[in-house]
Amino acid sequence: MSFTDEVVWITGASSGIGEGLAAAFLRDGAWVILSGRRVSELDRVAALAPDRTLVLPFDTTDYAALPELVERAWNWRGRVDRLINNAGISQRSLALDTDLAVYRQLMEVNYVAPVALTRQLLPLMVEQRSGQIAVVSSVAGKVGAPLRSGYCGAKHAVVGYFDALRAEVEEAYGIRVSVILPGSVRTSIAINSLEGNGASRGRSDDNIEHGMAVETVAELILNGLKNNSREIVVAEGIEAMALRLRTQDPEQLFTLTAREGTRLAKLREELGSGVSMDPAKL
Repeated sequence: MSFTDEVVWITGASSGIGEGLAAAFLRDGAWVILSGRRVSELDRVAALAPDRTLVLPFDTTDYAALPELVERAWNWRGRVDRLINNAGISQRSLALDTDLAVYRQLMEVNYVAPVALTRQLLPLMVEQRSGQIAVVSSVAGKVGAPLRSGYCGAKHAVVGYFDALRAEVEEAYGIRVSVILPGSVRTSIAINSLEGNGASRGRSDDNIEHGMAVETVAELILNGLKNNSREIVVAEGIEAMALRLRTQDPEQLFTLTAREGTRLAKLREELGSGVSMDPAKL
């Protein structure tokens, strides 16, 4: 199977996994709609194939703009074959140190925004009786990890919504729904993650720095989409093990994560608060 002449819409396409997916789809002959907030970065990605890309910048939480944006995306080639909801933001803060506003932002960006865009595009796919909707969740969408309570909550919600959506549209309308579960990938996700007060963290994690290459992840995701996989796991090492334990031996998983939580709690007590502010210990 090839994506030649298919129309693929990717959010969060200016960097990281989104950029990697855009490059992979373009190599496979697709027409690609590139969305994100940073126009200059979207233009840079579009330069890979200017004649087969449409730069459509927007903030995914600008819900009032969605009807016009969906119309523009659809009219570009007369259809959208695949929507890849990829835009998102992470978190690095203990629950004790996290403002409610941070939880709201994480839920808006990671859950409400992809639901809103999907909801706007879905009727058009129903009308054409075909299409694929994918969402980039995370291993954190199945496993509760310390320092990521809001991120995990939002990514768990994403899995629940899109699994339920699949049940409603897969057989009834021929629309495939894929949930993508990446582990650590070498991107800027940790650098851009939110601390407990809402500030940008500004530094990466060791696990991210030693994570999977974006190009490898993109190819694995494309293979999963080609196979119409309902769930696409892109993880290795301890993160892949955590996913297995979640279904095979959840008690062991809970014990392992609790040990890390204990370490962080002790560190917080030593520092007073704001453990996520100590780069040397995380």
